[in-house]
Amino acid sequence: MTVVPPAAGEPRRPDGPRNPGDAWVVAPTGEKYWGRFGAAGLLAVDAERGILLQHRVAWSHFGGTWGLPGGALHEGESAILGAVREAQEEAGVPDASVRPRFTSVLDLGIWSYTTVVADVVEPFEPVISDPESVALEWVPLDEVSSRPLHPGFGNAWPILRRLLDVRPSVVVDAANVVGSVPDGWWKDRAGAATRLADELNGLAVGADDLDLGGTSWFPPVAFVVEGAARGMDAPDVDESDALLPAGIVSVVAAEAAGDDAIVAEVERRVARGEYVVAVTSDRELRERVSAAGAAQVRSAGWLRGVLDAR
Repeated sequence: MTVVPPAAGEPRRPDGPRNPGDAWVVAPTGEKYWGRFGAAGLLAVDAERGILLQHRVAWSHFGGTWGLPGGALHEGESAILGAVREAQEEAGVPDASVRPRFTSVLDLGIWSYTTVVADVVEPFEPVISDPESVALEWVPLDEVSSRPLHPGFGNAWPILRRLLDVRPSVVVDAANVVGSVPDGWWKDRAGAATRLADELNGLAVGADDLDLGGTSWFPPVAFVVEGAARGMDAPDVDESDALLPAGIVSVVAAEAAGDDAIVAEVERRVARGEYVVAVTSDRELRERVSAAGAAQVRSAGWLRGVLDAR
C-alpha cells in the first residue's frame, strides 16, 4: 500500500490535516481509503426515530451519498473512541448520549473500517458542525435502503440491519463462577462477588463466541447472587462515561434459592425477546435454563476465559 496525504488545497477539512492519521491509503490496485490507521463510523440507533445518517457533501469521497458520521482514526486510538469523536465533530453528538452495543469490522489487510453500533440513551438532535455534511437526518430503518448509500455502508447495511434486531444478554450464576477459582472466596463471599461484578462491567464478547454476526458485542449482564453474597457492594460504574459499552452489570439478589432466581431471570429476558446466554457449570441448572429458553448455556470456565483474554 501507499500512504498519501491530502493534496494541497483539498477541501477535506477547513484547515487541512490535523492528525497523522488524516491521509489516504492507496491499494496496489489503485483504490483509495481514508485513514492511515484505519477509520471508524458511528451507527447511532434511536428506538423511536431510526438511525442517524449523514448526507455527504459533493466534493467528499463518494459525495452525494448517505452514510455514517465517521472518519480517520488517530494513532493508537480505539475504534469506539474514534467513532464517537468523529461523530461529535461531524454531527454534534453529545457526551453520554450513546452506548455502544456491538462493532463490525471490515478488514482489508492494508486498511480497516469499524462500524460502532450504539444505542441512543439520551435523545438528541444532530448538528452540522463541519463542511462534510449537507444534511443529518434520523432515518427510519425501513427507509434506509431507499437512499443513495455510500457503497461501503450500502454493502454492510443488510447484515447490520439484521443484527439490530438481536439483543444479547448474559445471566451469570455468580456463586458458581466465583467458586470456580480457589482464591479464598469462602472467607469473604460478598467481597469476591463484588470483585467479579467489577470485572464484568463493560464485558466484551467475540461474535463467534455468541454465534452472532459482527465482531464484538457488549451485552448487559444480570449478576445473580444469593446468601452472604447479597451483601456485596454495588459494581463500580461511572454512568457519566459516554464511552462505557452497554455491558454494564445489574445485580439480582435472590430472595430464596439462587437457582430459582437465575431461571426466573432467564425467563424474564427471553420474554422480552433477548438472546440470553446463561453462565453456570451446575449440571441441573444448565438443564433448567435451557428449558427456560436460554439461547446458549456456557460454563464458568468460559466466562473466566473471556475475562482473562481482555
